[in-house]
Amino acid sequence: MDPFELLAHPVRLRIVHAMRGGRVLTTADLCARLPDVSKATAYRHVELLANAGVLEVAEERRVRGAVERRYRLRPERAIVETETAAALSADEQRGVFATAMAVLIAEFNAYLDRENADPAADLVGYRQHAVWLDRAELEEMIVELRGVILPRLANRPTSERGQYLLSPILFPIEGPSEDADPA
Repeated sequence: MDPFELLAHPVRLRIVHAMRGGRVLTTADLCARLPDVSKATAYRHVELLANAGVLEVAEERRVRGAVERRYRLRPERAIVETETAAALSADEQRGVFATAMAVLIAEFNAYLDRENADPAADLVGYRQHAVWLDRAELEEMIVELRGVILPRLANRPTSERGQYLLSPILFPIEGPSEDADPA
């Protein structure tokens, strides 16, 4: 299964998110993290990710006669190459976008279902802004956003850190207008 097809599934993408930060988790740990996903589904998708090399076995131990595996993410394998994404058809782009939205909705619902969920205290945000940018301004903004986000991707879990899902979505909603006000 190619990386695009593998990662373009809401449950597998949620497992990848849960494993970020150098975490080492069992499938049972992942089931607790994804309470809306059945155990059978979680085990099946962990197996697919492990067979594809996206997850690797960090350790194995015997628990009540069974082998318990603890997995870790191989981040270099959890990537869809830019060229692959650029070659997607419009329908494939729609499918990827729908997967991203399904993951956002599932994760947000799981968050709200937690007993201690407090969107105001947790600084939850889902604002949208329509901005006017020329190509140079757009490229500059993307570089600036990467400069803020990329260093934080290396953060490891600590007792003071919670995991947040940050999902920047950027697409044009209108092209340049020939009759736009030059001022």
